[in-house]
Formats: sequence, C-alpha cells, structure tokens
Amino acid sequence: MADQRDLDFTYSLIDKIFRLSLGEQADFSGAKFDGDFSLTLEQAQAQKHDFIADALDISAGRRMLDLGCGWGPLLADARRRGATGVGVTLSSAQAAACQKHGLDVQLQNALEVTRETFGPFDTVASLGAFEHFCSPEDFAAGRQEDVYRGLFENVAGLLPEDGRFYLQTMVFGRNMIPHERVSIDAPRDSDEWYLALMGQQFPGSWLPSGLDQIVRCAEPHFRVVSESSGRLDYIETIARWRQRFAEPSLKKLLFKAQLVPRYLTSKDFRLAFTSGVSANTVCFERELLDHHRIVFERVPRG
Repeated sequence: MADQRDLDFTYSLIDKIFRLSLGEQADFSGAKFDGDFSLTLEQAQAQKHDFIADALDISAGRRMLDLGCGWGPLLADARRRGATGVGVTLSSAQAAACQKHGLDVQLQNALEVTRETFGPFDTVASLGAFEHFCSPEDFAAGRQEDVYRGLFENVAGLLPEDGRFYLQTMVFGRNMIPHERVSIDAPRDSDEWYLALMGQQFPGSWLPSGLDQIVRCAEPHFRVVSESSGRLDYIETIARWRQRFAEPSLKKLLFKAQLVPRYLTSKDFRLAFTSGVSANTVCFERELLDHHRIVFERVPRG
C-alpha cells in the first residue's frame, strides 16, 4: 500500500491549493454528471452523494465508515443527514482539515481497520482510496489480490448481513499496455509516458487490472448490487478541477511561491505537479484507464 509519505506527497504537499480551489471540504473524487454536463461541479458532486446515500441508506441513526475519506465531503454529507460518520486517511493534512471542521477522522491505514479497532458499522464507503491500496512492489510480488481480499474480509467483518459497501475507483482500462513498457523516459506523448507520469503523481500506488478482478476478490463476502462506469464523468470532473485550480488568487500565488525551492530541487515534484498536462485525462480518453462505481452487499455468513 502507498504509505503516509507517498500520500502526503500527493495530497498534503499542495493541500492548501486543493482547499482554496475546491472548498474547505474539497470533494476530490469523480463527480456524477450522468452525461448532463450542464450541471455545475457542485451539483454533480451532490448528485453523487445522493446516489451513495440512497444506495447505502445513509440516514439518521446510521453509522458509516469512510475509508480514505479525503477532506471529508461524504462525512459532512452524512452528518447533514443525521448519520454518524467515521473516516480514516493517511494524509496528515486531510486529517487535520477534517478535524478542524469537527469530523471524526483518524490518521490510520485503511487496510488495518477492523471491528476490534473501530467497532461495527451499518455501512462503509470508499471513494478513490482503493487506487492506493496496492503498491507497485505488491503487484510485482504477486500480492495484489491478497491485499484486496484482506480488505474485503475486513470490511465484511465490520458490517451486518446485507450491509452495503460503496466502492468508487479507477482501474486499468481495456487499452492498458504491458506494465513493463511504462517508462518516464518514453516519448512524451506516448501511452508509456502518460502512465509513468501518473506513477509520479501517485507514488506507491498500483491500480486494479479491472472490474473483474475487484469483483472476484470481493467474493465470497460480497455480491454486486449495481455497477457503472464513471469514465466520461471523470474526464469532465478533471476539466472542472483544472479550471478551478487555474483561477487566480493572492493566497494561491503566495502559497505557490513557497513551493519554488521544492520545484528547483526535486525532479519528482516537477514531474508530478508542473508537467503541464493532465495524465489522468489523457489515460481516460485513450481508455488506458476506466472508472467504476460499485455497490456491494454483504452476503450471509455461511
């Protein structure tokens, strides 16, 4: 799994830019436009929250766990609905931002959450964190499916029978190339280069091979209730994010000035944050990546 240093590089280092651009409780996972791109970003994110709340019955008196909770938008939405939300993240900046707004969030490895450590929950969600649960080293050692099976077993142990788990994640797409060809030294506009650039932006992380792998690893604990691809919606979401990040503000300018020494001394930082392209967008457009929204239901214990 990506460790705290990896996730602090991706999320904590430019935490202020995220919050200044997207709001204090920045929703940094794909929105749900359902093809209606006349919606604002906030409307599409709210539509996603409504979908999750309906699928998981996030309502008054219910206890929800958010694995990899980011800046806490789903937890805040659960609180508005009268539910009790608990979140975990390995980004120190995300945890601090959530706690600042009164959310119950702990700096904790999502793979280590069990009933013994956190108690039972009525429902569990994870948006965009599954992408970080397997490291390149895990993949190379053949441990990827063991990691996923362990997670699903832990989540099942948190839930009652028929309890639901919402999972939203990127996966490698139908046009994914052999992993050994991925290289930051490849020609700049090649599939190999864009995938390597994503590796620079999300160090310590390796994506699932596809929906089939996830569903297979969820068995025998869960069955699929519903599934849909959010690939086109995610392309639109990223375009909206880039517009927000580009909007000028004095606070952003002052913060970026503080990052100049990092830019000058770190090649990894320059590749990850100042490459001038959105690797995610290109990979989604070329179907090197896909994106899935999956509602699982806990099956009865045998």
